[in-house]
Amino acid sequence: MEDSLSILKKYWGHAQFRALQPEIINSILAGHDTLALLPTGGGKSVCFQVPGLQLEGLCIVISPLIALMKDQVENLKSKGIHAVAVHSAMSREEIDIHLNNCIHGDVKFLYLSPERLHTEIFVERVKQMNVGLIAVDEAHCISQWGYDFRPSYLQIASLRELLPDVRIIALTASATPQVKDDIVDKLKFRKGHQVFQKTFARENLSFVVRRTENKERKLMEVLQKVQGPVIIYSRSRKGTHELSDELNKKGISSIYYHAGLTFEQRTDHQEQWIKNKKRVMVATNAFGMGIDKPDVRIVAHLDLPENLESYYQEAGRAGRDGKMAYAVVIYHDSDVTTLQTKTKQSQPSVIVLKKTYQALANFYQLAQGSGEGESFDFDLYNFCDRFELQAGLTYNALRKLEEEGLIEFNESFYSPSVVHIAVDKTRLYEFQVANEQFDPLIKMLLRLYGGQLFSDFTKISESYLAKGLKMKTGELISALRHLHDLKIIIYKPAKEKPQITFIVPRQDAEKLPLDVKRLEERKALIESKMKAMTNFVTSTHRCRMQLIQEYFGEETFQTCGKCDVCIELKKKESSVQLQSLRGEIITLVKSKLYTIDQLEKRIAPSDTGLFIDLVREMVDEGELEYDKVWRLKIPARK
Repeated sequence: MEDSLSILKKYWGHAQFRALQPEIINSILAGHDTLALLPTGGGKSVCFQVPGLQLEGLCIVISPLIALMKDQVENLKSKGIHAVAVHSAMSREEIDIHLNNCIHGDVKFLYLSPERLHTEIFVERVKQMNVGLIAVDEAHCISQWGYDFRPSYLQIASLRELLPDVRIIALTASATPQVKDDIVDKLKFRKGHQVFQKTFARENLSFVVRRTENKERKLMEVLQKVQGPVIIYSRSRKGTHELSDELNKKGISSIYYHAGLTFEQRTDHQEQWIKNKKRVMVATNAFGMGIDKPDVRIVAHLDLPENLESYYQEAGRAGRDGKMAYAVVIYHDSDVTTLQTKTKQSQPSVIVLKKTYQALANFYQLAQGSGEGESFDFDLYNFCDRFELQAGLTYNALRKLEEEGLIEFNESFYSPSVVHIAVDKTRLYEFQVANEQFDPLIKMLLRLYGGQLFSDFTKISESYLAKGLKMKTGELISALRHLHDLKIIIYKPAKEKPQITFIVPRQDAEKLPLDVKRLEERKALIESKMKAMTNFVTSTHRCRMQLIQEYFGEETFQTCGKCDVCIELKKKESSVQLQSLRGEIITLVKSKLYTIDQLEKRIAPSDTGLFIDLVREMVDEGELEYDKVWRLKIPARK
């Protein structure tokens, strides 16, 4: 490992590798396809970046998040390593230049999203690249049995076919045994592949669950008891603003973070927290990936995560420095019901899928057998309005149809236009009075999207707004841009129009080729993950670390001794032990006077500290007293 270690020292400044990193790097250098399961903070990126620098040629890194790609590229550049990222926010010209540099230049790392893998421009260029390693980050996304399955990840198999002899490393922080097997299968790992897994136990992390009627009050208790940096996860973007404001009012410095903020805002808020200018970061689950802040003392969840995989990944951002830290879930009974309902809604029935597909066929007036490979502009709000469909259920149904390989959406479908009102309500009203030509548009925005526009970036549909205002979409967009220029709103249009592509010819909806068995299995899987999460928080008799290890297929008979369940059990055991010890002390002292040393020698307690504390307590409470020569005796009754 001398070469690898010298690279680690040169670029990362570390004198030694963390556990399992040397073995994983050796496996790659030996030419093996490799799966690495390292918990959050376990140093996954080093496992492909170090061998990527050692191997000849380019390392292609597939990652699901643009923000994470940008962070890693900037981090590598700061070390003097040439890295680039290709993503949907870039122009074709930028992408063209970056890909050319990967062929003819000295680029060592090319980061891209899985959606880019089947684009014509990439497929043609990658054939000309000298690729030495393929790294798949967040590899659990490739498995339909995982908690965050993304159909686009299945495109990675086509890259494997283009580059059959290139070694591949897949990395994830959390995967069940079923998901591990699926990753190996879907990525077509070659014979002799190796799997490395670090224990899911975290020696310095205490898992704590608090059931309460008042979540904010319980949160304040936790923040007062434990000092140091904090991450608080909240499900809603609006909730991050409100809680952050409340904490600031109570003298706890706080900032918030969610995907609706501009890039500049996200960077600024993140920096303030990383540099300890703000103690608490209140965030949605958009925050955390790629954040390397080792001294986080508390990660608190005020809403129940959907599964143990995402919870463990988020909780694992506490205590990366090896010092004691706490992962706290604060919940109300209604949170369990909410999670159950949300889980049920995320898995639409076959009837709903057929109805949604038929509506799509009617929407585009497609005859049976037509439409294969054709793409159409798609607006979810207009679609739902036309057929009187519920938007949330329809969105989930469309994603299922995409998973089934019947349709496909472009990236803009998942990143539509957003609007945020940049002034307060008083200023907005004054503007409406003075500029009545904009009054109908502002009223329509408020009627459709409500007060969240003031606190958050809110997804909008320009065509739906235009329809409501009986104007052309182009005119509506011009009006939004004008309001943006006047600094009344912040309008961020989608990079391109959301589109839907029919992958197979239009089918008869009643005979839709759905894999019903797989859909039912997927539904059962999602429900089982939800039940595992609710069992984790409602259980009062099993060590919480043990529950997590068991979930990830790691058999153990060791309890952590640090979670709230283990501590409560210790208290009960100590209480029984104390009662027994108290009775023994009184019995002996009644029959004979003892110094504390003599009494300790006679009893020979298993815990000397506990014995001494108990004697002091009994003296303080008047159950025992000392005579003139410091012997213990029972006080004479007055």
